[in-house]
Amino acid sequence: MKTVFIVNPKSGSGKKLKLIVDEIDKLRRKIKEDIEVYFTRFSSDAKNYVSNYCREKGPARFIVCGGDGTFNEVLNGVMCEKDAQIGVVPIGTGNDFCRNFLSDINFFDLEKQLSAKAVKCDAIKYTTTVNGKEKIGYCANMFNVGFDCAVADMTNTLKEKTILSGTFSYLFSIFANLINKKASHMDIDIDGKKKHSGELLLTSIANGSFCGGGLKTNPLACVTDGFININIVKNISRIKFLTLLPKYIKGTYLKIPNIEKIVTSEKCRKVKINSLKGNIRISIDGEISDAGVTEFEIVPKAFNFVVPGYDAFEIENEKELTTV
Repeated sequence: MKTVFIVNPKSGSGKKLKLIVDEIDKLRRKIKEDIEVYFTRFSSDAKNYVSNYCREKGPARFIVCGGDGTFNEVLNGVMCEKDAQIGVVPIGTGNDFCRNFLSDINFFDLEKQLSAKAVKCDAIKYTTTVNGKEKIGYCANMFNVGFDCAVADMTNTLKEKTILSGTFSYLFSIFANLINKKASHMDIDIDGKKKHSGELLLTSIANGSFCGGGLKTNPLACVTDGFININIVKNISRIKFLTLLPKYIKGTYLKIPNIEKIVTSEKCRKVKINSLKGNIRISIDGEISDAGVTEFEIVPKAFNFVVPGYDAFEIENEKELTTV
């Protein structure tokens, strides 16, 4: 199978671009395998390129040199080709999908990216309608709505205009949005049953555990278990939120006594959200989009993810894996 490196020159503000390009050049000289390199030029370019590639040339192993946004584009591009594989060299600012994989995995080992096994991972399919137009897509890691989405939106701006790292940008955005904290108003159905109606602070619909550059907001999530993990957080006070924040970041908040009075966290297969006050903003693997009524559905074993150093690898919350 041919290997194609999909390089986003803007990922991580381009700080690791030269290093990665040099490493790819070294690899091409050393390994006599068929390797191609494609540099993305604009939003959705990676998705379109990969989709066209699969249609015209068949499946390949696409190694994403970028962040979660570029990875999401490539995921949506390969969903038409079940035998395609996706790897990632995490040179973005968040790189949260990779954080679901533990132990001594070196995603920067390009030689192992070529030879490693691929693991079957789930994805979340979403369907929404905005201004009369239906949109269907797939998410590898997490959707954030409400406070979390506002934070992600500000984080993206800070990463572009400041020298703050992804995690520090995210933390700064949390405190900035607390100053002007606004509740969201939504109906939420889980597996066809009404779960929430009215005011809330945020909800996250997750395949993976991490967002914001390493914040473990959804500790029950696992990218291979065939379930969505949804969190619904009530519109608590600023003081209560700040008290909860350290454990929320570490993913240990579910151990707090009576936390179920504040946070609903459960696994399911389908979620539907309906804003009671018009369209909403939603973060999809860190990228912000407008949405109307939106339905989410887990797609088990949706794509093949390359795990370099597979023999030393484990995945959080899950023991049984399917390889290809």
